[in-house]
Amino acid sequence: MKPKHVKRLLSSAVAEVAGTPEDYCVNPDRDFTRTRKISLQKLISGIINMECKSLPNELIDMFKGTSDIPSVSAFVQQRDKLKPEAFEAVFNKFTARLTVNSGYMPVLAVDGSDVRLPTNPDDKLTYLPGSRTQDPYNSLHINALYDLNQHLYRAVVIQNGAQRDECSALQQLVDRSDIPLALVIADRGYESYNNLAHIQEKGWYFLIRIKDGNHGIKNGFDLPAEDSFDVNITLSLTRKQTKEAKEFFKDRNHYRCISHTSPFDYLPQYSRKADPLIFYTLKFRIVRFKISEHYYETVITNLPAEKYSPEALKKLYAARWGIETSFRDLKYTIGLLKYHSKKTACIRQEIFARLILYNFVEVITSHVAISKKQRKYTYKCNFSVATHVCRLFLRGQTSPPYVESAIAKCLIPIRPNRKRNRFVLGEVLQRFFYRVA
Repeated sequence: MKPKHVKRLLSSAVAEVAGTPEDYCVNPDRDFTRTRKISLQKLISGIINMECKSLPNELIDMFKGTSDIPSVSAFVQQRDKLKPEAFEAVFNKFTARLTVNSGYMPVLAVDGSDVRLPTNPDDKLTYLPGSRTQDPYNSLHINALYDLNQHLYRAVVIQNGAQRDECSALQQLVDRSDIPLALVIADRGYESYNNLAHIQEKGWYFLIRIKDGNHGIKNGFDLPAEDSFDVNITLSLTRKQTKEAKEFFKDRNHYRCISHTSPFDYLPQYSRKADPLIFYTLKFRIVRFKISEHYYETVITNLPAEKYSPEALKKLYAARWGIETSFRDLKYTIGLLKYHSKKTACIRQEIFARLILYNFVEVITSHVAISKKQRKYTYKCNFSVATHVCRLFLRGQTSPPYVESAIAKCLIPIRPNRKRNRFVLGEVLQRFFYRVA
């Protein structure tokens, strides 16, 4: 896909949203009804292409240093009129056009990441009280479906920090999707019968890492005593605990009771004693394989055993790390951790704007031709340089083929299987620094 075509797709998505301001404005009867320096289309495009500069410098870039630069106050007033849903709509329209007729089954990694907000105890939806070792803070939680083949964010749900529920977010992402067939790969936080049922009802495949000890889904099954195994299970779930049901529960690998306090959307929450037994059937494999000399992992999947051996599942699950590196690029290269407002609604605008820019850069970068030479490593485009070039391209300060040639000149080696000891620091709110040019 050529850069000019990608830019045209983004511009058309922005124009569609800007063409119906009444759907996305706080006050539809009066917002964006007058002609001003900052039109709705200019506002959306400008926020998408923002960097980590101060607002005056951002406006200078937005208006290319002309005398028509509006004041910071005018810009803030204009963006306060716009709901975050406008940027969500641009994200959905743009992404749908990038992924149409891809011709393959998407492999989607699901994960979440917190975005720290300025501390505000009055915002009860995002405020978290902290703990003995952590101060109170506010946050939003990003839940994303990330395409591991195309390196694109396919769908996103943003939750308030105090209402964070990753399993519920995954169910929303799956149920809302119009993808006919996909594989969802998830880590241990998504271990839930309800998640498996939603993916199964969608007709998709799942590959989820589960707890390897005596807790979670694995607990209670009669599994082989060997270190590695691959077991097919057909499990019937019910909420009733009558005498008849308890007889079934003796067959631990085929019947199980779900507590009334556990969410499960495909069984009635309550029933009378005289009501017949209702079962919901899940079909899956529990696979345990070796990942290093002393460590094993256990996954649950409905992928067919004849096509996906334990070794193939191991490689598939390892690919999930792509969403982790995408969050790193999104936060530190695209600039998700730097905001131009303290208002939660405006920060939501910038989150979707950063996701749009990430997809824009990835699509252009993926089609840059890299010359093959006699080198020790295989090389890829430097994402940081590509982001800078794509920002210039969006502003009209460069054009193809200079976009591709500039990106192709800055390459970095791909070093697979690199391992380092993990060093984790507590996340610190990265506030805006006016001295950064």
